[in-house]
Amino acid sequence: MAGIYLHIPFCKQACNYCNFYFSTSLRHKNEVISAILLEIKERKNYLGGEKIDSIYFGGGTPSVLSGDDIKVLFDTIYTHYDVREDAEITIEANPDDLTPLKLKSFKETPINRFSIGVQSFLDNDLKYMNRAHTAAEGFDCIARAQDTGFENISIDLIYGTPTLSNEDWMSNLHKAVHAAVSHISAYALTVETNTPLATLIRKKVLAPISESHTSEQFLAMISFLNEHSYEQYEISNFCRDEQYAKHNSAYWKGVPYLGIGPSAHSYNKASRSWNVSSNMNYVKDVLSGKCHFTTEVLGRHDILNETIMTGIRTKWGVDLQRIESTYGMSILEEIYYNLQENALPNWYHIENNILTLTKEGRLFADKIASDLFFDMSEEGELFSI
Repeated sequence: MAGIYLHIPFCKQACNYCNFYFSTSLRHKNEVISAILLEIKERKNYLGGEKIDSIYFGGGTPSVLSGDDIKVLFDTIYTHYDVREDAEITIEANPDDLTPLKLKSFKETPINRFSIGVQSFLDNDLKYMNRAHTAAEGFDCIARAQDTGFENISIDLIYGTPTLSNEDWMSNLHKAVHAAVSHISAYALTVETNTPLATLIRKKVLAPISESHTSEQFLAMISFLNEHSYEQYEISNFCRDEQYAKHNSAYWKGVPYLGIGPSAHSYNKASRSWNVSSNMNYVKDVLSGKCHFTTEVLGRHDILNETIMTGIRTKWGVDLQRIESTYGMSILEEIYYNLQENALPNWYHIENNILTLTKEGRLFADKIASDLFFDMSEEGELFSI
């Protein structure tokens, strides 16, 4: 099985924390779509004929596209790829885009899942993040999508903003549960370099982020959502009734995927590639037949490190027995040694040869992964970093 990711590089308004590639001008939308259609055709062999288990429209804000735009993209995908009948087909959407008319047009396509960028049900938070929609629109669009017949709905929430008190964060979570969505993706606000948010904080126009404040809200969220039957199957992702996001889960489990569109990434187990991050350069390169992506061949240490980095973020953990059979006992012993040296005992547990993180350990997932990473020596052996 495999997945297809389409990066739609357009937004109506720039959120101040976002470092993904996008343009707020739709002037070249038709040219970009034409290039995307051509790339879909030209890279049909990248996945080796694997059945497509998930299709994901991300961005940017793919919900700025019309229903007709989406239909043309689907027609091309279904013509050149073997898509499973039960494939998960997700589109990211902003609340202000999901009008009754837009929802009706999407209902006429294969889309069966929404990932709605609510971010917060509080206007102060939305203003801090420079979001385009209001708190009321966030709640109303969920109900509209459900009324249109879309049952598989995920919403994004952001915590850790200086404007979000612990009480307000719990209120956000209560509203999410009350909305009866099947999936919640919750992310700590991160200040990325070269974003407007980083500049505003540096100039003291906006208040900075507090790590302790963020940690409190993270731990409170886990407890609250677990009490309301949401399972934390990945550090930032919760669902009811095992409605795991196929697209995201495939990434964490190392399933191949093809990325289409400006700045999109692809992975086929042997290499990783990424498209040029420029709408006009992407259009020019694709339409002229020039190579529009850069490729990195993955070494054994790259694959091992990715297995560790993605595995410990999930409920499925890292299969230590598989690592031993693939890389040898010395590598497994190095993992055990680094865990004992760098991680507190209450951060992780190992059961049936599966390494997973505890609730407390998930706060330090990036550090733990980094401590377990391996590098390749000149002789071609794996060594811990």
